[in-house]
Amino acid sequence: MSSAASPLYFTVSNQFISDWLGALQPLCSEDHFASLLERCDLPARHHERKGRVTLDQIVRLYQLAAVETGDEMMGLWSRPIRPRALQHLLTSVREATSLASALYRFSTFWNLLLDDYRLDLVETDATLTLRLVPQGDAPPQRFGHMLILKLAHGLISWLARYEVPVKAVEFAFQRPPFEEDYAVIFPAQAGFGRPATSLVFDQEALGPVRIRTATDLEVFLRNAPRDWIFTRSSEHTQSLRVRAYLGRTGWENASLSGAARALHVTPRTLIRRLRADGTSFQSIKDALRRDIAIRHLQTGRRSVEAIAQDVGYSSAASFHKAFRRWTGKSPSAYRRADGPTP
Repeated sequence: MSSAASPLYFTVSNQFISDWLGALQPLCSEDHFASLLERCDLPARHHERKGRVTLDQIVRLYQLAAVETGDEMMGLWSRPIRPRALQHLLTSVREATSLASALYRFSTFWNLLLDDYRLDLVETDATLTLRLVPQGDAPPQRFGHMLILKLAHGLISWLARYEVPVKAVEFAFQRPPFEEDYAVIFPAQAGFGRPATSLVFDQEALGPVRIRTATDLEVFLRNAPRDWIFTRSSEHTQSLRVRAYLGRTGWENASLSGAARALHVTPRTLIRRLRADGTSFQSIKDALRRDIAIRHLQTGRRSVEAIAQDVGYSSAASFHKAFRRWTGKSPSAYRRADGPTP
């Protein structure tokens, strides 16, 4: 199970991308929108509450929609972001002499393109904060706010050649029902209902820029957003530390007491910290099982019985029951609806 902790095994809820799809749909004809969903193996009924979306599906939709709509931010902002804008952004930040100056270049670039927000960079002796300041009364676009902050984090992590720690991430919109999905995106606990959407770094965490070549830039663009949309840190919340522990441990040996020992805390302390993260040991274990199962079902290479064994179920019947509880569908039905298009 050692690869299970990889971001490839994370999923997010359908609700997490619903704002994105809502912004994208007006840019397309009905047939074009349906075609995008089909080519990304996203079901037409993409608003199903228990449905899950994988990294592969997000990457595929991003890469198709950004090109085919002629808007590299796919309707998320009031003004279209024309093709090659992100390439120019990368060219600019690649020439920065520090991560702080890269964030400054990032903010000035977007301030030339965005009408609905201004990006401010607020510096103190201890922190550096990238903040979105609204220029009108339009309500925050949740996916758009997430994406622009994550792009900033992804770019400076690319320049640093490691995932730069984040002190805080805050959003101006209210806590959504899918708040746990943000732990997959940012290496910090997300806050909601704050005065402004912002990304906060400790100054001491902003190390030097490592030179990136033109070839590196091309690879980053070609892979976008695969290399930066999901966090690769397993350390920023207690729940992800437990998930990483489960990824290293066979299901038969995975236990709350074992996780507590691995994290050098008592079981009671671990329970309390997980509760503070809004979760539990069993919920984390089930989420990892669910995400591994979904990955296997979408690749279509293993039988349901084999997948049940892979995720620690002694019988296919028990796995069927659990999977239906997680997603609202049986494994076979999920494979038919969400698996690879023939």
